[in-house]
Amino acid sequence: MNESLGRAEVTVHNHYNGLKTAALFGVLWAVLLGLGALVGVWSRSGTPIWIFAALGLAMTFYSYWNSDKIALRSMQAYPVTEAEAPALYQIVRELSQRANQPMPRIYISPTQSPNAFATGRSPQHAAVCCTEGILRLLDARELRGVLGHELMHVYNRDILTSSIAAAVAGVITSVAQFAMFFGGGDRDRNANPFALLALSLLAPFAASLIQLAISRTREYDADEDGSQLTGDPLALASALDKIERGVGRAPLPAGDQKLVNTSHLMIANPFRGAGIARMFATHPPMADRIARLEQMAGRQMGR
Repeated sequence: MNESLGRAEVTVHNHYNGLKTAALFGVLWAVLLGLGALVGVWSRSGTPIWIFAALGLAMTFYSYWNSDKIALRSMQAYPVTEAEAPALYQIVRELSQRANQPMPRIYISPTQSPNAFATGRSPQHAAVCCTEGILRLLDARELRGVLGHELMHVYNRDILTSSIAAAVAGVITSVAQFAMFFGGGDRDRNANPFALLALSLLAPFAASLIQLAISRTREYDADEDGSQLTGDPLALASALDKIERGVGRAPLPAGDQKLVNTSHLMIANPFRGAGIARMFATHPPMADRIARLEQMAGRQMGR
């Protein structure tokens, strides 16, 4: 009886967040189409928007198909065997079997900053990576909570979601740059040049905010779905608290663009940040995530 109630609650929660993600994508596409329409009126041709859309689709396909290779290379991760990391293999195998999914490949990144990520275009092509720092920082129970979170990113197809969001946002930025450089001011054009300039500046900003909202929504989902998989939300809450403090002591270099491009995959923002920097982070505030997990544990105990 309790198990069926727990599954029903997860189904409703996922349905709500799925609608939220779909709505955010709708706004993202609306920004793209609005900017494209304005550029089309100015140029009297729809060709520019189609060119940028085609480039965006090509970039999306490439990044999605090679997401595992790109992310693992950026973190200089190396594969490990079960003999080299038996505890890690044991946890991942147990969670994969519980989810009725194939065993992913296991990697370790030689960095002291505590973090972890899972990537791959499908469960059949997934890889899980932990840094040396997180393996030293967390106990087995906390590490299990982290790995449950990361595996749910793969099972929920979040790699595809983030790839599409990044590609559409990139197309919007490219179209806006095109408008700024080439929208200069033939007075015979039908489009208002001031409106074109304003939209060219605001559209990339709006696209970035929407992309961040999508990323944060998926992080909340992975926290809750991963905790359902492990049955232990407090383990993940404890791990997140330790990871945030550990990242504060040993952050990754924010100037490395390869790491910036991979950071949205990680369980915690790997860079040191405060104030405005935190507002534009790809991850929700850690205090909010921990509070949600504690509330989830309270509901489980109440049942």
